Amino acid sequence: MLNYILRRLLLIIPTLFGIMVVNFIIVQAAPGGPVERMIAEIKGTAADATARISGAGGMETQDRGRAQGTLGSVSKYRGARGLDPDLIKELERLYGFDKPAPERFFHMMKNYLRFDFGDSYFRDRSVLDLVLEKMPVSISLGIWTTLLVYLISIPLGVAKAVRDGSRFDVWTSAIVIVGYAIPSFLFAILLVVVFAGGSYLDWFPLRGLTSPGWEDMSWPQRIADYFWHITLPVLALVIGSFAGLTMLTKNSFLDQINLQYVTTARAKGLSESRVLYGHVFRNAMLIVIAGFPSAFIGILFTGALLIEIIFSLDGLGLLGFEAVINRDYPVVFGTLFFFTLLGLVMQLIGDIMYHVIDPRIDFEAREV
Repeated sequence: MLNYILRRLLLIIPTLFGIMVVNFIIVQAAPGGPVERMIAEIKGTAADATARISGAGGMETQDRGRAQGTLGSVSKYRGARGLDPDLIKELERLYGFDKPAPERFFHMMKNYLRFDFGDSYFRDRSVLDLVLEKMPVSISLGIWTTLLVYLISIPLGVAKAVRDGSRFDVWTSAIVIVGYAIPSFLFAILLVVVFAGGSYLDWFPLRGLTSPGWEDMSWPQRIADYFWHITLPVLALVIGSFAGLTMLTKNSFLDQINLQYVTTARAKGLSESRVLYGHVFRNAMLIVIAGFPSAFIGILFTGALLIEIIFSLDGLGLLGFEAVINRDYPVVFGTLFFFTLLGLVMQLIGDIMYHVIDPRIDFEAREV
């Protein structure tokens, strides 16, 4: 098992590198960028953009005046007509675009090996600080959603497998299908309309994970306030996530129930509960429990984006979305590197869990 883990760890390096290369090429080919965004601000989108560039790039007041008054200059950037070429060069130097793309990429990866993700272009903070600041929100959503999904899906899937074909199975299947068909963000909007002061009830807050003055509350009040804020976002995510796991649990149980060892156990006179939970459960739950890390990563980094926007939760999903919109490349690539590395590590943890749950699985005998 140790050799397999070492091979998987080594495989993370080229996989991570390939993912970063592909995304870097896509971003370079996409229209727009931090230079063009700042050009738009200089030309009137934001009144204080010129002063911000002066402070960041070391330009003098007379440079700004000349940049706004020079006409007829030609630039490769959209919207740069009428700006001083020296200003454009200063912007390129400020954002690192004065170097060729390959040189910028390898310089970025060299820094990432030291977990130096640089500073945000537009937030004046390091990318690592931003990620650490937003992490608790996304972690809260991911942990509680994953736990509730498993606590609901596993018992429901087992009950459906035991009662396969019954009325209970049919009606719960209808509920599962409805839950699977409704996107999480659409259900979140419904919850806001009904329970968060939209049109009917005003039972739950609509912003943040805590109330103002949370630090001054007692610990029981803090816990109650936290769960009061997180109830609707987690409920919206659970509705969109439990259906697939429920059916996976049911099908896993049905596959095991029809095997010969179950028939043999019943022939020996074992009770039905002993057969199901003493023999079938361990084998049927192998794929379900071992997939916990991947399920958590999926909920944490892909399922919570729109939920964070709808409920005004300042987490990693919202951070990444705003970074893409604002062409904040250090945040885009820094979070991509971090998330990809974490996802690859969690996949390895999932494989290890397979072996822990069932030692008969031998990863040493298969190719990576």
